[in-house]
Amino acid sequence: MSSISSIRSEYTKATLDVASVHPHPIEQFSVWFNEALAAQIPEPNAMHLATVNEQGNPSGRMVLLKGVENSKFVFYTNYQSHKGKQMDHHPACALTFFWPELERQVRIEGIANRIDDKRSDEYFQSRPRPSQIGAWSSPQSLVIANRTILEERVKEIEKRFEHQDPLPRPKQWGGYEVDPMMMEFWQGRPSRLHDRILYTKDDNQWVINRLAP
Repeated sequence: MSSISSIRSEYTKATLDVASVHPHPIEQFSVWFNEALAAQIPEPNAMHLATVNEQGNPSGRMVLLKGVENSKFVFYTNYQSHKGKQMDHHPACALTFFWPELERQVRIEGIANRIDDKRSDEYFQSRPRPSQIGAWSSPQSLVIANRTILEERVKEIEKRFEHQDPLPRPKQWGGYEVDPMMMEFWQGRPSRLHDRILYTKDDNQWVINRLAP
């Protein structure tokens, strides 16, 4: 572990300036996301979701972005999971994308709300059948004695819905959308003098500023 402090890289692949970014952060995100796709980065839609519990303690985990709709970031989860309960009680949350191959990071702070049942139904029933069965089978975030419990639940669900395809969406599962209030685009630069462009929403208008690295 003593060598951790010596790990370092120089970032030299691109630049970022206020004059070159799109006036709307969602459009700028779309540009960067498409470039991440073109670069064939593994799971470019993977994002870190940070929430807080009722005591104000932070909690983080990786989830997958499933769409950007009406300028909001959409993902799906179990409503009874830790993150689901936390967002329902304290909707303020943060998302982070990190694309090291492009030396880029995007930070988002906003408010999470459940999407409507129709959209959750449509997405759930578009998923592969094993994923649908998994959502029914897992009491997400609850303590379980062993993996056998999950495997038995899968068998039960497979039998229950043996002649039904697609499966109905379980009521404890669905989507959230994060309405961004702040978005920061970070481009790695040499000597740690990184480019940071910040968008903040003021009276429904986006204000753009450069931040010191």
